[in-house]
Amino acid sequence: MSRGAEIAIVPMRAEHIDALMPYEREMFGAEAWTASGYRTELADTERRYYLAGLTGDELLGWAGVMVIGDSAEILTVGVIPAARRHGLGRRLLDGLLDEARRRGAVEVFLEVRVDNEAAQSLYASEGFAQVGLRPGYYDAGRVDAVVMHREL
Repeated sequence: MSRGAEIAIVPMRAEHIDALMPYEREMFGAEAWTASGYRTELADTERRYYLAGLTGDELLGWAGVMVIGDSAEILTVGVIPAARRHGLGRRLLDGLLDEARRRGAVEVFLEVRVDNEAAQSLYASEGFAQVGLRPGYYDAGRVDAVVMHREL
């Protein structure tokens, strides 16, 4: 990704799935979602909402949220390695939080790997606080998840 490249945040579409799948496997390993799983997620427009970060036709990141009643859950945030540290993760997260509010959520939760300090730092800077720990949640039971929450 070149410095100063214009990044558009757009609703994620089915055609973005093929572009994200190689990164999904690389970044999330055993927790990687399948292409069919993403198609199912995108089809549920009543409860779920996904965004993609693009420069031209190149996919740089994606994120999704589920809203049920007045509660939301961040389902995934992924930024390809070459596009990290340029604010894209924050922009995607902010877009999800805006949509959750628009859909009536008053609180939002997420899980993040205990060893993913960069993501935890991002979430904390956006007002999330640790509210719990899920032992063995990731990596076939080897890595805990930090549960985080914030009011909207």
